Amino acid sequence: MRNSVVALVLMLLPWSAAFAGDPEAGKALYPVCSACHGPTGQGNQAMNSPKLAGQEDWYLIKQMQLFQTDARGTAPGDMHGMQMGAMAKGPQLKAPGALENLAAYIGTFPDEAPVKTVTGDAANGQTLYAVCIACHGDKAQGIEAMAGPRLTGQNDWYIVNQIKKFKEGQRGYHDSDIGGRQMRPMVATLLDDKAINDVVAYINSLQ
Repeated sequence: MRNSVVALVLMLLPWSAAFAGDPEAGKALYPVCSACHGPTGQGNQAMNSPKLAGQEDWYLIKQMQLFQTDARGTAPGDMHGMQMGAMAKGPQLKAPGALENLAAYIGTFPDEAPVKTVTGDAANGQTLYAVCIACHGDKAQGIEAMAGPRLTGQNDWYIVNQIKKFKEGQRGYHDSDIGGRQMRPMVATLLDDKAINDVVAYINSLQ
């Protein structure tokens, strides 16, 4: 009876609570990430590496799994994705519990607001953002149940780059990338670079 109750509780808990990692163990894994993402996960535009600090653990883990299984980072022309895929497949990161531990350590980083680099018509971006709300939330806070990551607090240049990758088929191309496949028809509503910049400018306004 007790085991059944425990199992039920685990099923009802959020993913992150049921599978919390060990930040101390994750600290030993992070040096391989710091060269591109920075010592406290603030991102590096020169390396096309996004901010990790402030992102939810379920999303970080899922993206690492996609890289490890070639469901991300193998599309023709995605050089940065290929580099990340190679890093994600290191034996230490493929050990049981490694990704959970790494995400737990990243979760200890200060969530500092990045410098805004993208300008656009935020009012028009608000209109365009209507198709994003169902998965990313009305405040771009992210919705785990819809596989939509948090967008606020992310490097705006990175969001622009990833929208373009989805439009070009460099993300969301694999059957196991459910969130990515959902995203591709959504970004099709952003018809040009101006529309992309406008919606990112609106996301910037929500920070």
